[in-house]
Amino acid sequence: MSRLRRNFDREFGDGAVRVVNETGKPVAHVVRDLGVNEGTLGNWVRRDRVERSGGLGSDERAELVRLRKENAALRMERDVLKRSVAGWVNDPTR
Repeated sequence: MSRLRRNFDREFGDGAVRVVNETGKPVAHVVRDLGVNEGTLGNWVRRDRVERSGGLGSDERAELVRLRKENAALRMERDVLKRSVAGWVNDPTR
């Protein structure tokens, strides 16, 4: 028995989150009214809270990951250059 995966547009999700936030109803009650999976609505509410609190959005999170990788690569290059210069300066044959 397979389940059909339903897709909801962003507008519907925003409206469902607004119902939870403005009425103060628990997610479980709103889920029954709208016919949405509890985990789905919970994710939408969580995402909204993160966005409202000034937390990182998905684009910002992706940029942060990219910048951390770039930073690690630059540190590694710097360390390699430091070692090579130190070896060149301390070389007794020069």
